[in-house]
Amino acid sequence: MSLKCLTIDDEPLAHTILENYIGQVSSLQLVGKCYNAVEAINFLHQNPVELIFLDIQMPLLTGLEMLKTLQNPPHVILTTAYSEFALESYEFGVSDYLLKPIRFERFLKAVNKILQRESKESKTVETPALPTDAYILVKQDGTMHKIALADILYVEGYGNFVKIHVADKYILVAETMTDIQTRLPAFLRIHKSYLLNINALDKIEGNRIFLHNKQELPLGNSFKQAVLEKLKNAM
Repeated sequence: MSLKCLTIDDEPLAHTILENYIGQVSSLQLVGKCYNAVEAINFLHQNPVELIFLDIQMPLLTGLEMLKTLQNPPHVILTTAYSEFALESYEFGVSDYLLKPIRFERFLKAVNKILQRESKESKTVETPALPTDAYILVKQDGTMHKIALADILYVEGYGNFVKIHVADKYILVAETMTDIQTRLPAFLRIHKSYLLNINALDKIEGNRIFLHNKQELPLGNSFKQAVLEKLKNAM
């Protein structure tokens, strides 16, 4: 397991220190360096990142203001010279808070906590197959479709509609996520916009869910604990 890391700081020296520390840990891979929050947000939209080292006091947006813009942030370790933000920072679910100058021992402790958590969560899940005769009936454009539950990979919210994803296509149905969830009680709510067939799941890495067909779905922070508990009980 190797976590892809991004350092975000407006001071070049801070990047140099973190890059050196990251290079000492074989389970970490530095994939980018950003010098302000706007640059980092653009980078995160285009690149998979599992851990960010984030400064607080930066131009344009502070680190905490940046976190407010992220729907499904990766693991976050704050790196700052200001201790007064510590309490507020934990409201954003950050993993740790490192005060500059950062000692390698303290850096390693913060990283190991995340690596241990990832080790428990990153696993292939084996679950019983849904009954082959179980199905739901849905209507699309006046046509009634019979869909076997075992064929459904996931359901995606789409306003007042849902997309029922089956293999390489989807069926658009005029139902809300709440409505369809009552019809699919065995499916997992992994995000406000996604229901997942457990049997389609391959592994979980951080806030990302990978399916057997290599598709990737977000795992919402508010759903994560319940999902992990459900999967643990199903194994």
